[in-house]
Amino acid sequence: MSSVKQRPILGGCFTVEGRLSRFNISCGENQSMLVLGVENVVERGNIVARRWIVGLFGFVLIVGISLCMRPMQAASPLQPVLGVTGLPPLPTELELTPLKVLETGPTDFKLPAATLMAQSGPHQVTVLADPTNYGDRFTTDIYGQAVQNQFIAVLHETVGSAQSAINLFRTPHPRDEDQVSYHTLIGRDGTVYYIVPPEKRAFGAGNSVFNGPNGPETVRTNPDFPPSVNNFAYHVSLETPGDGINNRRHHSGYTQAQYDSLAWLLAQTTIPDSRITTHQAVDRSGTRIDPRSFDSQRFFSLLRHYPTRAGLPG
Repeated sequence: MSSVKQRPILGGCFTVEGRLSRFNISCGENQSMLVLGVENVVERGNIVARRWIVGLFGFVLIVGISLCMRPMQAASPLQPVLGVTGLPPLPTELELTPLKVLETGPTDFKLPAATLMAQSGPHQVTVLADPTNYGDRFTTDIYGQAVQNQFIAVLHETVGSAQSAINLFRTPHPRDEDQVSYHTLIGRDGTVYYIVPPEKRAFGAGNSVFNGPNGPETVRTNPDFPPSVNNFAYHVSLETPGDGINNRRHHSGYTQAQYDSLAWLLAQTTIPDSRITTHQAVDRSGTRIDPRSFDSQRFFSLLRHYPTRAGLPG
């Protein structure tokens, strides 16, 4: 006979067989009833456990979906750039005087007499955009990742007069989707209009990517809009000729004075030739084709005459 002790439990008894997890019910007719009761308890426990697991999985799934559907929030406050180097500074003593009465001529603005002096470069005037139409450059994106893109120059055209473009930039636009600006604009007579300080982010391109030598470059700074090149772009626009104020793919092109001023302006930067691009090239919306009829060979031939370009990469 076995020497293992038997103890009563719930009207029956069990024989311990060396491990707590294994036992035999061995008390006559009570044995089957107790086995059935234990099996029912175990089955109910398994059902409850499965329901808990399914419920927990469903809760996790719902929370995950809701988080994905929420608007993206910045991981941390975006840090503004405090200053930049390698871009043209704003002139200090020049200002723009709008024409009170429309006069014929290649541009809609004239310079004050005091600024019509002999200069080594083109005529330059400053007419700042309304602050709603530009913002800070940032050292991080909305995900908290540091951004260290080198500057690019993006070339545009106004598809209108210089005056209409500048009036648009000087008009307050509280809604993000209406805000627009360039850093500089070059009139038909070669006058360079400074519109947004170089250390600030002009809103010259929407959904956009620059294909650099190390791969695509773009930065997202607003959770409600696609990423763009604005955070590291210097936007320059050319005033469109009269026959180009339409949606045609070509027009009569730009003046020699505009090409000269554009080359002079970008010679003041450290942006290499390989990072000078167009709005059409960086656009990802499929709707931008500017600057139309731009002669890049003519422009780069002028730009490379400047000694400042000699030490820059290609």
